[in-house]
Amino acid sequence: MFDVSIVILNWNTRQLLADCIETIFQYQGNLNIEIIVVDNNSSDDSQTMIQTQYPHVKLIENHKNVGFAKGNNQGVVISQAKYVLLLNSDAFLHENSLQILLGLIETTPQIGIVGAHLRNEDGTFQASHTDFPTLWQELLILSGLGRLFYGHWYPSYGPDELEGAKVADYVVGACLLVRKTAYESIGGFDETYFMYAEEVDLCYRMRQAGCEVWYQPVAKVTHLGGASSRHRPTQRERDLYRSRIQFFRTHYGNIHAELLKWQIYAFTTIKFIGHGLIRFLSGGRYGRLVVSPFELYTKKG
Repeated sequence: MFDVSIVILNWNTRQLLADCIETIFQYQGNLNIEIIVVDNNSSDDSQTMIQTQYPHVKLIENHKNVGFAKGNNQGVVISQAKYVLLLNSDAFLHENSLQILLGLIETTPQIGIVGAHLRNEDGTFQASHTDFPTLWQELLILSGLGRLFYGHWYPSYGPDELEGAKVADYVVGACLLVRKTAYESIGGFDETYFMYAEEVDLCYRMRQAGCEVWYQPVAKVTHLGGASSRHRPTQRERDLYRSRIQFFRTHYGNIHAELLKWQIYAFTTIKFIGHGLIRFLSGGRYGRLVVSPFELYTKKG
């Protein structure tokens, strides 16, 4: 019997995936682990790399990119351990981090999910847990006033929140250890989310079901962040907005979702015009590409 199953979702991150697996082997210690890679139709020979270099790793090959939620669910379905670590391909375990996460969930039966303390590549702090979103919070984020008044880490908790393991609203999905029975009891990730906000929804439903979500700052994981989406920043932004609206509609109702939608439309329009003018006046040297509000108007949210 495996102590833990590790599900890694991959889409065109071949070298990062190999590094992720090597780090698992480096720090697995005495744990009996099962590694499952779910590949979302990569075009960089990730599948061949797994088959040749890591023949003992289980590989699920999708014929299209099925997204974060469905891909992880596929991995959990075939996992054999009581606990499953959902790990991004650009996330790398530190020494004893897996053992620390397992120790917490094994000794605290009410826990359904526990998240790790994420670090940037240079070792600096990365936001790892946050309160559930509200309309006020979203307004402060979109306007930039949240960071102005509440600090750089808003709406997440900053590095001063590292005193010990504690209950959280939701933890960032780059590294999640889940109790498989609890995960399955709520149906896993909601597959109607393609990308972004899936872990927010998962943690919300887990708490609604009576299980707890915890953050363990002692368990450190390096997370590069956005490795598979860096080449499509405007699509990333659009998908993020759509997922936020979907979360509000699912859990807070249509009125809250429509109010959020118009908040997003308003601030997206301002950003689009502002950055467009800057790019035009500077000959493209300044400003950045941002999602067009017209894309949002034509997308179902």
